[in-house]
Amino acid sequence: MNAANSTEALEALAAEIGDNIYIDIAKWHLYLSDAKLHMPLAEKLMPMVSSGDISEDGVIKILQDIPIKLGGGRRTVPLADLLPMQCQVNLIDLLEDYQRKL
Repeated sequence: MNAANSTEALEALAAEIGDNIYIDIAKWHLYLSDAKLHMPLAEKLMPMVSSGDISEDGVIKILQDIPIKLGGGRRTVPLADLLPMQCQVNLIDLLEDYQRKL
């Protein structure tokens, strides 16, 4: 995959994530595109998608390793703790579907 295709693929994956995956805070759904988290997450997930090695444990590990600052940085929570379980399942499904399109 050349650099232009790689960038387009990353942006397309980020758009899919941003439009479909959200964090839940007090029953408010904040989509990852609105929270500006879709691109950093896509960058971390793309190697997994490109290699064809998508696993639930791998995705959860990546989500655990992304710190989200709350309250102006007074507290930090892993992204995995802010995603409802259904969003985590949807994210894995989205990654598998996206990989099939590549």
